Amino acid sequence: MDALSLNARRSAILWLAGFREACSLHRVFVFCFSSKALAIRTGQCFLLNGLIFLGSLFMFNSVVMPTLLWILPSECGQFVSEHVCQSRTALALYSFTRRVLVELFYVFWFYPLYAFSIILSTMWYNDIARYAFEVLKRKGMHLAKASGERASQDNQNGMHSSRPGGLEGVVVGIGEQLYSLLLLTFFFIEVVAALFIPYIGTAISFLLNAWMYAYYCFEYKWNLSELSLDKRLEFFESNWAFFAGFGSPCVLAIFFFSRLVSYGVMAILFPLFVLTAAGSLAEQVIDSIRGEWNGGGPGKVPIFYAADTLS
Repeated sequence: MDALSLNARRSAILWLAGFREACSLHRVFVFCFSSKALAIRTGQCFLLNGLIFLGSLFMFNSVVMPTLLWILPSECGQFVSEHVCQSRTALALYSFTRRVLVELFYVFWFYPLYAFSIILSTMWYNDIARYAFEVLKRKGMHLAKASGERASQDNQNGMHSSRPGGLEGVVVGIGEQLYSLLLLTFFFIEVVAALFIPYIGTAISFLLNAWMYAYYCFEYKWNLSELSLDKRLEFFESNWAFFAGFGSPCVLAIFFFSRLVSYGVMAILFPLFVLTAAGSLAEQVIDSIRGEWNGGGPGKVPIFYAADTLS
């Protein structure tokens, strides 16, 4: 029981460290001031997903729907004519017309905009991570520095890049990207499936979501540093509490909204968390904490076991 309590406290400390790293949003301003291209890309994400996408949802809910309800009332008391009010056919016709107009609005505006935003934002996220990496290089904070820390502790945390060079390295990199995409697709299915578990499904889905977003944020950094996939997964699963903490602010920001609103909010916030991950020396933070415990702390949790097996 004492060992369990000790591990719980240490897990909470690592979780809090990850949460604090995710909330270090001052790094975003440092990156944006250091790279005009990065600032432009980040601004474009805000413009597309905040002003256009979320703005459209706001206009629809605050202007379009009230206008439709005024033109096509849903309650008898809103009709001008009592004769029309007494006709159930009129109420049914108005309700059907409203539903059709709303569906047309979604089909011809929201869904195309949603797909367009996903495609364009995905490309922009890659650009944002690449520009951030270039800033780190210029400032002498390139992952080689973080790798220097890693290299001195290879044997402890296994975070040494093992990808071969040349054409073989390119082929391996492409293969890892495809496998990673498949792995995360299966993991996303787990996140959705967890919601159907009675009583504890929401809590489990929240935790899985936190891990998923944390992995997404750090994956850009690990890709650019050419860290092999097996090393990423090993490091992630060995420090699951830290990454659960890092992903929690991402999920808290969207967990209680509707699907479309959640996407819009996350599309705005995600590049910010990508930048905080890029500027984070997670390995140093974790090693510092574990050093106080003489290398102890919570053990590895096979987070991706099911997804990896399916993949």
